[in-house]
Amino acid sequence: MTINATARDETEPDELTARDSLSDVLIVGAGPNGLLLACELAQAGVRPIVVERLTEPSSRPKANGLIGRVVQALDYRGLAGRFSGHDRSPFRLPGFQFGAMPLDLSTMDDHDLFALPIPQRRMEEVLTERAGELGVEIRRGHELIALRQDAERVIAEIDGPDGRHEIAARFLVGADGGRSAVRRLSGIDFPGITDSGFVQRSGQVVIAPPVAVPESGELEIAGVGRLQPRTFTRTETGMFAYGMFQPGLYRVTVYESAARPVPAGTVMPIEELRDAARRVLGGDVPMSEPADGVPSILERSTSANSRQAEHYRQGRVFLVGDAAHVHSSVGGPGLNLGMQDALNLGWKLAAEIDGRAPAGLLDTYESERHPVGRRVVMHTRAQTALLAAGPNVTALRELFGELLDDETNVRRIADLMAGADIRYDTRLGDGSHPLVGRWMPDLVLRRGDTATSVAALLRDGRPVLLDLAGHAELLEVAAQWAGRVEAVSAVIGCGDRDAGDAPEAAAPARVILIRPDGYVAWAADSAGPATAEDLRDALTGWCGVPERC
Repeated sequence: MTINATARDETEPDELTARDSLSDVLIVGAGPNGLLLACELAQAGVRPIVVERLTEPSSRPKANGLIGRVVQALDYRGLAGRFSGHDRSPFRLPGFQFGAMPLDLSTMDDHDLFALPIPQRRMEEVLTERAGELGVEIRRGHELIALRQDAERVIAEIDGPDGRHEIAARFLVGADGGRSAVRRLSGIDFPGITDSGFVQRSGQVVIAPPVAVPESGELEIAGVGRLQPRTFTRTETGMFAYGMFQPGLYRVTVYESAARPVPAGTVMPIEELRDAARRVLGGDVPMSEPADGVPSILERSTSANSRQAEHYRQGRVFLVGDAAHVHSSVGGPGLNLGMQDALNLGWKLAAEIDGRAPAGLLDTYESERHPVGRRVVMHTRAQTALLAAGPNVTALRELFGELLDDETNVRRIADLMAGADIRYDTRLGDGSHPLVGRWMPDLVLRRGDTATSVAALLRDGRPVLLDLAGHAELLEVAAQWAGRVEAVSAVIGCGDRDAGDAPEAAAPARVILIRPDGYVAWAADSAGPATAEDLRDALTGWCGVPERC
């Protein structure tokens, strides 16, 4: 249980007990973002503690899958297989939607809208299991009440089952959601907009055959037609969306204009959801509440936030996930964005704690991730606008649909939604090689008679220097960082690790320094004294001074 903070306000700071000696990192929030960050840190030898206000994981249905770059990133860490239950490489979607407008991806075999279907509850179970394997301590029923920091540490006041106590840590990370206590207590502004022009109604409901088609998850609605799961159906009066958790059990969401009177409160009867679906679709969707103790979670909301923290860092305090940015769920970008925050921050924090981080490395977390968050806020607002009812929006959609007849535009939108259009600013030199700052594609490699892949090389979460042209002198340079960087000499086998005897792929560069999060820190197409010196500068700039010279 969580002790009510207001009932203990008489507790003076000098009466608080110090629960732990100085910890490396205190993570507030045990959702997917906080748990993934804890795993990243623990794998790198850091001692994180995770505190979570809830005594048990939430049973509320939330995200039902991941898309885009984060799927590859989790594959590079070996987690995608644990999520999916198989070790095959991620699959590409044949189509998707942007603002309920179809994106035909079937003719593009190299796009980056990968998919990994998995309910958020299952994600949390897998990450909790992995965190336990790595020795991470997760304290449930512990709520952050206050924090203060100095040049050396952050001190968090925690309200737990045994009363209030303090935890001191070198760094604190807020992964505690859109109403983040960490963000509020750190005084970080959260500018943005609140949209109150619509009503959202949602619930977890049972839909039976013949309306439900269990084999495909589709719904056959009289007078409307066949609807696809995980898509948005827009009409002149609103929008209808749904997803299937298991045959017969669905998550239904209906959006309408706020012009109609709305009852007070957030809880509603199932009849209200049925009526809203009928008004929007023009046909009946027969639904009932689940049995056997499965919650229906019938709710309405009359506003939605689209906001981004002004800063992702305040001294020794960092924000990840919804604590740093909130936006419409349309297009499913939330966890994709937040989990990549965690992957970006994890290896940098670990390097700082280990004493090997170069100056300014931690600052790159905000400089890299804040623009990415801003871009997601932008495109979710654009999609929300395209979902709105009314003839003006219908005209806009017709024009936008014409633009989507061009495959170049479809690819650009797909890259935007996948996060594949990211190129981080280089910290070193002019970043003239086109690969620097971009995602390192997965390639099948051969080291002698042994097959491996870029994904396999990054499993341990360390930087990798990949030599694809037999430059022994560059491997000798990297040997000075032997305890931090894995230097690998290999040749490319094929472009897809599941393709067997597929033709050999072209090398994106001759030698590549890959960061633990899968992005390219440095690359070159030739070798020589100048290249060796450039590599030495890159290794120093990203991995700190060498262990031996």
